[in-house]
Amino acid sequence: MTVLITRERPDAPDITVLLTEHLADMYAVTPAESVHALDVTALLAPEIGFWVAREHGVALGCVALSRLDADHGELKSMRTRAEARGRGVGRALLAAVLDAARDQGLARVSLETGVEPFFEPARRLYRSHGFVDCLPFAGYREDPLSVFLTLSLDPSLDPSLDPSLDAATDAP
Repeated sequence: MTVLITRERPDAPDITVLLTEHLADMYAVTPAESVHALDVTALLAPEIGFWVAREHGVALGCVALSRLDADHGELKSMRTRAEARGRGVGRALLAAVLDAARDQGLARVSLETGVEPFFEPARRLYRSHGFVDCLPFAGYREDPLSVFLTLSLDPSLDPSLDPSLDAATDAP
């Protein structure tokens, strides 16, 4: 697999299709009040960077990074096309966006995802990269249908010392 990941605009026609599929899936598996996915217009905000994974010019997936403040970013709109799942596209996108976050000097990256089985592969991917459970951040509220995860990009930071983080896990 030769996948090229580049920073792009989310309003390109093929990306708009990908994001429309993403939003449709979110609303299909999660009640509207618990969907926190952004539409194309919101993803054009200046504080949001957007990356696309392509193979032979075909968009296979995307991810966004929203800068919440000087040290904290949020992953948004992580999506891999159904036909590209299981090929490492999501893993490559996540690695690329985390590298970009480090390059931007962010100390922490957090995200919100769902609790439904549909989101289990994503939660496994995030946890395999070191993300841990945390409390809601950046205006989110507790929601039984949401999982909040965070990753310290600064090895000197101990997540257990941050009072905003919850050390709970999904262990059965």
